[in-house]
Amino acid sequence: MLVPGGTAADNLPLFREVTLRVWNSPDAASGRAYVDALTAAGFDRSAMQVTEDYSTVGNPAESIQFSVRWGDACLVGQVGPATGEPVVAALPVLAEGTCLVGRTRAIDW
Repeated sequence: MLVPGGTAADNLPLFREVTLRVWNSPDAASGRAYVDALTAAGFDRSAMQVTEDYSTVGNPAESIQFSVRWGDACLVGQVGPATGEPVVAALPVLAEGTCLVGRTRAIDW
């Protein structure tokens, strides 16, 4: 259950649960599926970032990263063939004020 007044660490178990649920579904390689499932669980879509599902040459991404900014921390997930099992963590916000390094895709659906 989401802990609205809690810390990122307090909400990591739910973030992990949602990540594992999507990972074990037919949509495991879809960044949108993680964003949608996290939103359905109560996380703020406007605080999320997600990387592309495909490389610049059209190959499936070796890993997909997604995050939710939670105050001065981030809930970050990574999934994909290069990752093996899903990885989730609560980490500090980057100096830029974001959770993920590099280019991310617009969450415009």
